[in-house]
Amino acid sequence: MLKELEVWAQQDFRSLNGQIEYLLSEALKKQRRVKKLSDNGTEGKD
Repeated sequence: MLKELEVWAQQDFRSLNGQIEYLLSEALKKQRRVKKLSDNGTEGKD
């Protein structure tokens, strides 16, 4: 996994740490959107 992240970071012109930070940031943004949608009752209904 580390090697794949290193290659991906190079492709995006980021350091490995920068790539990890970017990916975590994007995951948190996505989680907030999903949580906000489910809090509004528009997602997660059966």
